[in-house]
Amino acid sequence: MFRLFRTGRRHGAFLYPGAEIGAPAGGRHGASERVSIEGQAKAAVEVGRQRLAVTAGVFALAFCVIGARLVDLMALNGGAEAARFAAGRDAVAAPVVQRADIVDRNGVILATNLPTTNLYANATRVIDPAETARRLIEVLPGLSFEETLRKLSSGKTFVYLHRNLTPYEKNLVNRLGLPGLEFQAAERRVYPHGRLASHVLGATNIDNAGIAGIERTFDSRLDSGTAPVRLSLDIRVQHAVHAVLSQAIARFRAIAGVGVVADARTGEILAMVSLPDYEPRAYGRAEADARFNRATLGVYEMGSTFKLMNTAMGLEVGGYRLSDGFDASQPLHMAGFTIRDYHAQNRWLSIPEILVHSSNIGSARLALSVGGEAQKAFLSRLGLLSPLAIELPEVGDPLYPNPWRPINTVTISYGHGIAVTPVHLVKAVSALVNGGIVRPATLLRREPDDVPAGRPAVSAATSAAMRDLMRLVVTDGTGRQADVPGYRVGGKTGTAEKVVGRGYGNTVLMPSFVAAFPIDDPRYVVLVTLDEPKGIPETHNFATAGWNAAPTAGAIIERVAPLLGVMPTRDVILTRDRVRLAAAEGAARATE
Repeated sequence: MFRLFRTGRRHGAFLYPGAEIGAPAGGRHGASERVSIEGQAKAAVEVGRQRLAVTAGVFALAFCVIGARLVDLMALNGGAEAARFAAGRDAVAAPVVQRADIVDRNGVILATNLPTTNLYANATRVIDPAETARRLIEVLPGLSFEETLRKLSSGKTFVYLHRNLTPYEKNLVNRLGLPGLEFQAAERRVYPHGRLASHVLGATNIDNAGIAGIERTFDSRLDSGTAPVRLSLDIRVQHAVHAVLSQAIARFRAIAGVGVVADARTGEILAMVSLPDYEPRAYGRAEADARFNRATLGVYEMGSTFKLMNTAMGLEVGGYRLSDGFDASQPLHMAGFTIRDYHAQNRWLSIPEILVHSSNIGSARLALSVGGEAQKAFLSRLGLLSPLAIELPEVGDPLYPNPWRPINTVTISYGHGIAVTPVHLVKAVSALVNGGIVRPATLLRREPDDVPAGRPAVSAATSAAMRDLMRLVVTDGTGRQADVPGYRVGGKTGTAEKVVGRGYGNTVLMPSFVAAFPIDDPRYVVLVTLDEPKGIPETHNFATAGWNAAPTAGAIIERVAPLLGVMPTRDVILTRDRVRLAAAEGAARATE
């Protein structure tokens, strides 16, 4: 046992062997001191326990916070914030692509969005605007120092400095470490095929809003980010038409041209080329002439291609037969004008011969016999007097005379005095060869169940006769150079004189050729129009449609027919013998 030994000091004490802890050495206060010491010990133990409990609670709470944060980062939206932080200082979230794609009929992407980055400045945080501008243009030399300095000194909290940075440019700017420069996630519209379908697709502005073409027509639908807009175009066919038409413009030194391929049965446009064209991504820098869509916005006198409509009118409305005809032995004088034939035969011509030899005189006499009122109604039935109901904002209104006088009836019979778009002509000719049904032209793909019923324009018998006549024009008439062995092409040439000043220039021409193939059961209609082509040695210096537009259409058919699944077959003379016989019978009757 230990005993307590008191020293001379009042509060001093030490233990020695044999003394008892807390035992009084003497005096009446020993018991109370022992109680006091025990209370202090208990209090100290309780305080320790409380401190341990608080510390454990703090650690538990910390672990809960860390665990919750890990869940947020790995499974919830916090991951996006972490990605932003890792991607770069002050960058905003990676963009969710909003604008939908545009694809061709086979699903090939024609227009899409790519994520990109914009550079902007918070001018209130820029320390030295001049130094910042100087260092910035070192890595982005396309910026103007004066303009950049003005923006950095503006005091605005948000001002764009550069749009659509490349990843390399973003890295260069980021490495500068300049206060006040910030990044914004953005999108950029891209066109993988460049200018190939520019007049159809159109373009978007710097804020990705549609400003032309399909991009403008379907702007809200595309911006909603729903399913892609599927066009009727076949980009393979578009490429072939673009290539052939470009070569023709260069060869014949034309100033412009149009090429269209359409499905005669559904009204779908498979290719639409207007040259010159432009790069959609550089729409604002393109010339106005290049942005002009000649296929749907330009209206032109289409020349003798209108004799197809005139002939169909004679058969359908006038009640004429193929053996009927008119006297084309002398020029026709009317209202101070003299109508002559370019390929004058100077004799009576049957209806097939009028078309094959492209007789203005015979066409005029046929139209006069039917009458101007019936002519206007027939052309209206074919949709030639109304604007196109096509999915483009760039649509031109047809031009025609009012009042419709007899002299107008005469000139319109051979394609002068009325102006329509090239797609108007394609739509009308499709009706003449497809059995007689007019369907609206469209740039959207139509499934078989979605093809509109259309409205009848001519009878099936008139349509069959027109197919025969169009084939005869290619085999025996002005369209010989459009013939493609194995594909049974039918068509019609037309050469219009362009208006120069207050009259027509007989050396400033706009030749066209409209074709259908295979003509015994037409599936496709092709139109080629050249603007001011020049005669060349190979054409004996002629610049009419038979020498330039017709062979160009033939070259297009030769390239696109295999793409469209039209296989060449052994050529068959369809009804040429029957047509020739009718012409011979009519000539014999005229001499009786």
